[in-house]
Amino acid sequence: MRLGSGTFAACCVVIEVLGVALFLRGFFPAPVCSFSGTEHQTESPAPEPSAGAISNWTKLPPPLFSKVVIMLIDALRDDFVFGSKGVKFMPYTTYLVEKGSSHSFVAEAKPPTVTMPRIKALMTGSLPGFIDVVRNLNSPTLLEDNVITRAKAAGKRIIFYGDETWVKLFPKHFVEYDGTTSFFVSDYTEVDDNVTRHLDKVLKRRDWDVLILHYLGLDHIGHISGPNSPLIGRKLSEMDSVLMKIHTSLLSEERETLLPNLLVLCGDHGMSEAGGHGASSVEEVNTAMILISSAFERKPGDVRRPKYIQQTDLAATLSIGLGLPIPKSSIGNLIFPVVEGKPMREQLRFLHLNTVQLSKLLQENVPSYKKEPGFEQFKVSERLHGNWVRLYLEENSSEVLSNLGSKVRRQYLDALRALSLSLSRQAAQYDVYSMAVGTVLVLEVLALLLVSGPRALSGKAELDVPLPSPAFSLLCYLLPLGLAALHVTVCTSAGGTCYLCSLPWLTAGGVMVLVSTLLCAVLSALTGMFAGGKRLSKNPPQCNSRSSELDLLILLGTVGHTLSLGASSFIEEEPQTWYFLVNTLCLALCHEIYRNCFLGDDCAPQRCPHAGEDFDGVAAAPQGKSPGPDVWELDRASRRPSPLGALRGPDRWMVLASPWLILTCCRLLRSLNQTGVQWAHRPDLGHWLTSPDHKVELSVLAAVSLIMIFVLVQKRCSLASKVAMAFGLLGIYCYRVAIGNLLFPWQQNNKDISKGITEARFVYVFVLGILFTGTKGLLKSQITADDFTVKTVGLWEIYSGLVLLAALLLRPHNLPVLALSLVIQTIMTQFVWRPLRHNAAEVTVMHYWFGQAFFYFQTLELAWCPVSRQLGLGPLPRLLVSGCFQPHRSCMAFPFVS
Repeated sequence: MRLGSGTFAACCVVIEVLGVALFLRGFFPAPVCSFSGTEHQTESPAPEPSAGAISNWTKLPPPLFSKVVIMLIDALRDDFVFGSKGVKFMPYTTYLVEKGSSHSFVAEAKPPTVTMPRIKALMTGSLPGFIDVVRNLNSPTLLEDNVITRAKAAGKRIIFYGDETWVKLFPKHFVEYDGTTSFFVSDYTEVDDNVTRHLDKVLKRRDWDVLILHYLGLDHIGHISGPNSPLIGRKLSEMDSVLMKIHTSLLSEERETLLPNLLVLCGDHGMSEAGGHGASSVEEVNTAMILISSAFERKPGDVRRPKYIQQTDLAATLSIGLGLPIPKSSIGNLIFPVVEGKPMREQLRFLHLNTVQLSKLLQENVPSYKKEPGFEQFKVSERLHGNWVRLYLEENSSEVLSNLGSKVRRQYLDALRALSLSLSRQAAQYDVYSMAVGTVLVLEVLALLLVSGPRALSGKAELDVPLPSPAFSLLCYLLPLGLAALHVTVCTSAGGTCYLCSLPWLTAGGVMVLVSTLLCAVLSALTGMFAGGKRLSKNPPQCNSRSSELDLLILLGTVGHTLSLGASSFIEEEPQTWYFLVNTLCLALCHEIYRNCFLGDDCAPQRCPHAGEDFDGVAAAPQGKSPGPDVWELDRASRRPSPLGALRGPDRWMVLASPWLILTCCRLLRSLNQTGVQWAHRPDLGHWLTSPDHKVELSVLAAVSLIMIFVLVQKRCSLASKVAMAFGLLGIYCYRVAIGNLLFPWQQNNKDISKGITEARFVYVFVLGILFTGTKGLLKSQITADDFTVKTVGLWEIYSGLVLLAALLLRPHNLPVLALSLVIQTIMTQFVWRPLRHNAAEVTVMHYWFGQAFFYFQTLELAWCPVSRQLGLGPLPRLLVSGCFQPHRSCMAFPFVS
């Protein structure tokens, strides 16, 4: 049976999508949530336990606080408050932590440490999944039960100022709000001033119950220059003054109210040593949280060290403090020091409400909830609590009542911890069975593509699919039976937690049949290939492929990198993988060049060039036309090969030295920026260049890099584009001088630093002009199909325009990355790819490898795009390909916007 290559590819894509979807369904666990929804917000709370006596406490306890102010500082790492920076730059906060009426905590934020999932965790008490990272780009309305919705339903008046993510999550919840956009990451001043400017008038008013402030400046500074920037100290001092203003205002207002107020200082996530967030390092997950209230009286000499809690504990605590029901999907515990000063009956009532909510959530999400230790402890606690209530209602004030109350309290706290731990494990439990089946499907399709690809991509574009032989027919019958038995075994032992086990038997059986059929197809294709190889070995070809070792390296390197992504440590240190692969590739190219130059090649009639032909690096254009860019000439150069052995003079030496020149450039660039997790915080050449003491050296390096870019890019452009490129690169230097990164030779200080808006717009005009010229040439070539020169020049001008744009967006100390990437591309094209006669597939893979390596060479690039800031994961990689080795890491840094 014959299949067209299009039909074969379509079938493979469909099955591949099915396998990936099945894997993702198992990789992203189903969230722990309450299936009762939020429509029953008026349901009565659980009554106080009783043992023989009738308790009259069947309602929610009254609020503990009159007003609540939540001051959320984005990326407030714990050591920014409790470490040396806090002592130096936040004296008022340090006083409150050490001597004031406050409780201090180190709140652990579970990954992903990104803004929107963290806000969701703070307000709902649930554990957001990694799928919320995608939602962080466009935060939808939060439908899950949360503190804000509960407070609004209870008639609380809520005011919000800060990150507009809150407005998107809670639309129509605030009586007054002013959202600040996080689009311009380089702005760390006005983004906070727009929040603080409302404080004075709001604090004087008394028509609100909850005030939420979300400051973004600290996070922006971290993204720009990291946690050790001098700007961090100034921003912390600013936040300290804001905290003092809010606290003093709340204290003055308490004199006229019956209940105290609560001020919560917290962070949504931390900050890594590189300034980013999103992962699970200690610096990213540990955040500061301080609860400040006059209700938390402290005796002289009472030392309260910061305790470790979960970030999800805040939702339950705020609900109790405001007299609201705890959100149904919350897995957090009540922060007990908040209610520690209350009478014993109130303490036990608060703990009972929290354990009842967690036990209900456990029953809805864990089928075997009765076997969980937390549920058993809860039942014991409830019985003891009932006995205590009976004694209390009998007005027994003996020591027995006090001891029993302490015992019930400890039992409740233990049950809360066990219940929360069980629910946390459930939220992070992967569906390994679904992941395994999805992985098998993907690997089977990839194996089928590798085996059948050469025939499917042949000139006939057809694939001969033989009918199963009798040997494979038996296998095709036995495999589904074996997989069905395995499926039954897994589903029986898994207890209904696997997605595949929840599917109908007909659907699950279809998946098993698909897996077995693909396996039979792969085995059949491999058998046919080996049988053909044996027949081929009887009549060996006249020459051997001289690129077999290189092809093997490319295949093993690509497969090895793909497999390495299955380990988190390899993902964290992925730069080292690409550095190793690029260095190995250079050594393999060196071996191939030297073998061809000194030992000759067995395949000279087919792939080696004819002697006597010159090697000038430029292939002859058809019909006398001018040649196009170097990369696009590779296929045409294959028609006119030139022998390595025939090279003489500088060309021969350049071919021999090219791998070593590339290795040298890569080693120099590797020292420019530290990468990975283990070495990112260590000093490097980039830190040395960006320090204020070495601005002259940075200016010289940037100027040399811009000149190199012009020399390498302008050679095939039109005269107008060459002039535009020259002025554009000059404008880039002027823009960097205007914002204080570089110096003119006659400039000795930075007194006249401007925002550089005019200079940046100047460069963008030339970028658009070059792109317009190149696009016009391409359109013209479509009309005059035979005009090859116009087409190649148009493509080259578009390429040069993108390079100019990348030079503008890269920071000055990363300009050598762009320049040397162009140098390496030129060397590879002129002295490696063309003389060695590499095909298009090999060139493409090498481009990709070098592109990945150059991405990490400038991995500290900090011209952040708004989308990547929302993700919190750093600049989005590989979005703008500048035509060489993808050296550009940022997607948007709009300096032309004021």
